[in-house]
Amino acid sequence: MSGKKIERDVLERHLASTLDINRFRDYCPNGLQVEGYEQIQYVVSGVTASLALIEAALDKGADTLLVHHGYFWKGEDPRVVGHRQKRLKMLLANNINLFAYHLPLDAHPLLGNNAQLGQLLGLKSDGRFGDQDLGWLGVMAPEIATVSDLARLVERVLGRTPLIIGNPDQAVGRVGWCTGAAQNSLADAIAAGASVYLSGEISEQTVHLARESNVAYLACGHHATERYGVQALGRHIENQFGIRHEFVEVPNPV
Repeated sequence: MSGKKIERDVLERHLASTLDINRFRDYCPNGLQVEGYEQIQYVVSGVTASLALIEAALDKGADTLLVHHGYFWKGEDPRVVGHRQKRLKMLLANNINLFAYHLPLDAHPLLGNNAQLGQLLGLKSDGRFGDQDLGWLGVMAPEIATVSDLARLVERVLGRTPLIIGNPDQAVGRVGWCTGAAQNSLADAIAAGASVYLSGEISEQTVHLARESNVAYLACGHHATERYGVQALGRHIENQFGIRHEFVEVPNPV
């Protein structure tokens, strides 16, 4: 393990500035959610601060967790009982820091989930749409000509077969995308001129809107589309401060 360390407060301020967290109206607090060691040496990142991820971090000897999905969501039962008690108890008993970044990590132009997914799929972004400009708009490489071509690319890159709503033989045209549970942004993508839209999840009403608008919809998996921003942010921390970072994949079929 690298001997380099960083003050927790220094990292917190750096990430707040890098991700511009105060710009966003979010459903949870962004930043340090659980306070642990003052000196940070080893960061484990993951998509969600589940019990399995916490246990993996402890097994590896990490002092800090960095995630996209943390705790304290609006509308949740605020009591510290059940699974919340177990997770928090394990973090607190072992003095583990928990940093979580939701919408700021989706939106970042280089490190964010949408930026990273676009890069992996070879999408060239030329616009934004939707609430807080969270949706991205762009074009594919010419060889990805149809929706079925794009679906095969998604399957190869993400390791997950997407659900296609629409005509697989339809030309790709302009592509809108927003990772995670952004199915409700389909209408905004249509208004922005997308002919194909990618997100993680899909709802019953999404199917009807996609069919009636002739805009193909690819549901590519919430977890599958949001594995990459937190990894990029972890690498950024490692490069910036010289401390150790490791991403841990906790498999999730959704």
